[in-house]
Amino acid sequence: MIKNVERNYLEINSIKELNGVKNKSIDFAVKVLDPKDFQLNKFFYKNIGKNHHWIDRLVWTDKQWIDYVFNKDVKTYVLRKKDDLAGYFELILHEDKSEIEIAYLGLLEDYQNQKLGSFLLTEAIKNSFSIKVKRVWVHTCSLDHKNALNNYLSRGMKIFKKEKISL
Repeated sequence: MIKNVERNYLEINSIKELNGVKNKSIDFAVKVLDPKDFQLNKFFYKNIGKNHHWIDRLVWTDKQWIDYVFNKDVKTYVLRKKDDLAGYFELILHEDKSEIEIAYLGLLEDYQNQKLGSFLLTEAIKNSFSIKVKRVWVHTCSLDHKNALNNYLSRGMKIFKKEKISL
Protein backbone atom coordinates (compact mmCIF):
# COMPACT_ATOMS: atom_id res chain seq x y z
CA MET A 1 0.00 0.00 0.00
CA ILE A 2 1.39 3.39 -1.01
CA LYS A 3 1.11 6.19 1.52
CA ASN A 4 1.29 9.85 0.56
CA VAL A 5 3.33 11.70 3.16
CA GLU A 6 3.89 15.40 3.67
CA ARG A 7 7.37 16.26 4.92
CA ASN A 8 8.21 19.66 6.43
CA TYR A 9 11.69 21.03 7.02
CA LEU A 10 11.91 23.60 9.80
CA GLU A 11 14.64 25.85 11.14
CA ILE A 12 15.39 28.33 13.88
CA ASN A 13 18.25 30.78 13.47
CA SER A 14 18.75 32.22 16.93
CA ILE A 15 18.17 31.24 20.54
CA LYS A 16 16.28 34.55 20.79
CA GLU A 17 13.59 33.08 18.50
CA LEU A 18 12.97 30.17 20.89
CA ASN A 19 9.58 30.13 22.61
CA GLY A 20 10.80 27.73 25.23
CA VAL A 21 8.93 25.96 27.98
CA LYS A 22 10.24 25.16 31.40
CA ASN A 23 10.45 21.79 33.06
CA LYS A 24 7.25 21.46 35.10
CA SER A 25 8.56 18.76 37.41
CA ILE A 26 11.77 18.19 39.33
CA ASP A 27 11.29 14.51 38.50
CA PHE A 28 12.34 15.08 34.85
CA ALA A 29 15.83 15.89 33.61
CA VAL A 30 17.61 15.91 30.24
CA LYS A 31 21.27 14.93 30.16
CA VAL A 32 23.76 14.12 27.43
CA LEU A 33 24.35 10.38 27.22
CA ASP A 34 27.83 9.84 28.58
CA PRO A 35 29.25 7.33 28.09
CA LYS A 36 27.71 6.79 24.68
CA ASP A 37 25.61 3.62 24.37
CA PHE A 38 24.46 2.54 20.92
CA GLN A 39 22.01 0.07 22.50
CA LEU A 40 20.11 2.96 24.07
CA ASN A 41 19.89 4.83 20.75
CA LYS A 42 18.69 1.62 19.14
CA PHE A 43 16.12 1.08 21.93
CA PHE A 44 14.65 4.58 21.56
CA TYR A 45 14.65 4.42 17.77
CA LYS A 46 12.73 1.14 17.73
CA ASN A 47 10.30 1.89 20.56
CA ILE A 48 9.43 5.47 19.63
CA GLY A 49 9.65 4.91 15.90
CA LYS A 50 7.40 1.85 15.72
CA ASN A 51 4.30 4.07 15.60
CA HIS A 52 5.78 6.65 13.22
CA HIS A 53 7.25 4.59 10.38
CA TRP A 54 10.88 5.03 11.47
CA ILE A 55 12.29 2.19 9.39
CA ASP A 56 15.60 3.31 7.84
CA ARG A 57 17.74 2.11 10.73
CA LEU A 58 15.90 -1.15 11.42
CA VAL A 59 18.29 -2.92 9.06
CA TRP A 60 21.42 -1.48 10.68
CA THR A 61 23.97 -3.88 12.08
CA ASP A 62 25.46 -3.27 15.51
CA LYS A 63 28.58 -1.98 13.77
CA GLN A 64 26.54 0.62 11.88
CA TRP A 65 24.89 1.70 15.14
CA ILE A 66 28.27 1.94 16.87
CA ASP A 67 29.82 3.92 14.00
CA TYR A 68 26.91 6.37 14.03
CA VAL A 69 26.60 6.84 17.80
CA PHE A 70 30.35 7.18 18.34
CA ASN A 71 30.75 9.75 15.56
CA LYS A 72 32.23 12.86 17.20
CA ASP A 73 29.51 15.04 15.63
CA VAL A 74 26.60 13.04 17.10
CA LYS A 75 25.31 13.67 20.61
CA THR A 76 22.43 11.85 22.26
CA TYR A 77 20.42 13.39 25.10
CA VAL A 78 18.10 11.37 27.29
CA LEU A 79 15.01 12.52 29.17
CA ARG A 80 14.50 10.64 32.40
CA LYS A 81 11.86 10.69 35.08
CA LYS A 82 14.06 9.95 38.07
CA ASP A 83 15.69 6.69 36.90
CA ASP A 84 13.12 5.80 34.22
CA LEU A 85 13.72 6.48 30.53
CA ALA A 86 11.13 8.83 29.02
CA GLY A 87 12.52 10.13 25.72
CA TYR A 88 15.52 11.30 23.76
CA PHE A 89 16.92 13.41 20.99
CA GLU A 90 19.94 13.11 18.73
CA LEU A 91 21.84 16.17 17.54
CA ILE A 92 24.20 16.08 14.57
CA LEU A 93 26.69 18.92 14.19
CA HIS A 94 27.35 19.96 10.58
CA GLU A 95 30.41 22.04 11.38
CA ASP A 96 31.07 23.07 7.78
CA LYS A 97 27.65 24.78 7.67
CA SER A 98 27.64 25.93 11.32
CA GLU A 99 24.36 24.15 11.94
CA ILE A 100 22.85 21.36 13.99
CA GLU A 101 20.30 18.87 12.78
CA ILE A 102 17.85 17.44 15.25
CA ALA A 103 17.99 13.96 13.75
CA TYR A 104 15.48 12.24 16.03
CA LEU A 105 13.37 13.44 18.93
CA GLY A 106 10.64 11.57 20.70
CA LEU A 107 8.99 10.25 23.80
CA LEU A 108 8.16 6.71 24.82
CA GLU A 109 4.40 6.06 24.72
CA ASP A 110 3.88 6.26 28.49
CA TYR A 111 5.17 9.85 28.45
CA GLN A 112 3.33 11.21 25.41
CA ASN A 113 0.54 13.80 25.61
CA GLN A 114 1.89 15.33 28.84
CA LYS A 115 3.51 18.45 27.28
CA LEU A 116 6.92 16.80 27.66
CA GLY A 117 7.54 17.06 23.92
CA SER A 118 7.58 20.85 24.24
CA PHE A 119 10.11 20.64 27.05
CA LEU A 120 12.23 18.09 25.16
CA LEU A 121 12.31 20.23 22.01
CA THR A 122 13.16 23.32 24.06
CA GLU A 123 16.12 21.44 25.51
CA ALA A 124 17.21 20.23 22.05
CA ILE A 125 17.23 23.78 20.70
CA LYS A 126 18.95 25.23 23.78
CA ASN A 127 21.66 22.54 23.69
CA SER A 128 22.15 23.12 19.97
CA PHE A 129 22.69 26.85 20.30
CA SER A 130 25.08 26.35 23.23
CA ILE A 131 27.54 25.14 20.56
CA LYS A 132 27.33 28.55 18.84
CA VAL A 133 25.81 27.47 15.54
CA LYS A 134 23.94 29.71 13.10
CA ARG A 135 20.98 27.42 12.59
CA VAL A 136 19.14 24.43 14.03
CA TRP A 137 16.94 22.42 11.70
CA VAL A 138 14.76 19.35 11.66
CA HIS A 139 12.35 17.60 9.39
CA THR A 140 9.05 16.07 10.40
CA CYS A 141 6.34 14.36 8.43
CA SER A 142 2.68 13.49 8.61
CA LEU A 143 3.59 10.04 10.01
CA ASP A 144 5.14 11.57 13.14
CA HIS A 145 3.16 12.26 16.32
CA LYS A 146 0.05 14.34 15.62
CA ASN A 147 1.45 17.23 17.72
CA ALA A 148 4.97 17.19 16.23
CA LEU A 149 4.60 19.91 13.60
CA ASN A 150 2.67 22.20 15.93
CA ASN A 151 5.33 21.71 18.62
CA TYR A 152 8.11 22.80 16.24
CA LEU A 153 6.13 25.83 15.11
CA SER A 154 5.16 26.77 18.67
CA ARG A 155 8.80 26.72 19.78
CA GLY A 156 9.62 29.33 17.11
CA MET A 157 10.80 27.17 14.23
CA LYS A 158 9.78 28.17 10.70
CA ILE A 159 9.09 25.95 7.71
CA PHE A 160 11.67 26.49 4.96
CA LYS A 161 10.77 23.57 2.67
CA LYS A 162 7.82 21.27 2.05
CA GLU A 163 7.58 18.15 -0.04
CA LYS A 164 5.22 15.30 -0.71
CA ILE A 165 6.60 11.80 -0.90
CA SER A 166 5.10 8.37 -1.44
CA LEU A 167 6.05 5.42 0.73
